[in-house]
Amino acid sequence: MLGTVDRIIDSYGARQEALVQILLDIQHELRWLPRPVLERVAARLELPLNLIYNVTTFYKHFSLVPQGRHSISVCVGTACHVRGASRLLGRVSEALGIKPDETTADEKFTLKTVSCLGCCALGPVMVLDGEYMSNPNSTDIAELIEKCE
Repeated sequence: MLGTVDRIIDSYGARQEALVQILLDIQHELRWLPRPVLERVAARLELPLNLIYNVTTFYKHFSLVPQGRHSISVCVGTACHVRGASRLLGRVSEALGIKPDETTADEKFTLKTVSCLGCCALGPVMVLDGEYMSNPNSTDIAELIEKCE
């Protein structure tokens, strides 16, 4: 794990101004940012650990807890909300057995809500690993989940 971190840091020349991109790349590889990783980034970039934590807790994209191999996002923005986003979120939550901002025990799925996905006419919308779906029913959701390895 730390070898991956060092490789990413080295690819940016261990430049402090690349902190956010370094953290994004690390999270993309590891699916989260564990404390030993943040400590390594702080040491390698010669930055205080509390500054690293400030950045990772300020931006919602960063996660300090393990994330699933598959990501499901449900739009709860205004257009989706008025078209039944809460019902869609309920169906997805029930199918996975988790609430928003949680990850299944096997770390297979993480469920998130987002404010807008930019496809309001399709609402309510969910995205599974980058694939957009307009108001899938419970059967569709179960089939999509089953297809994920």
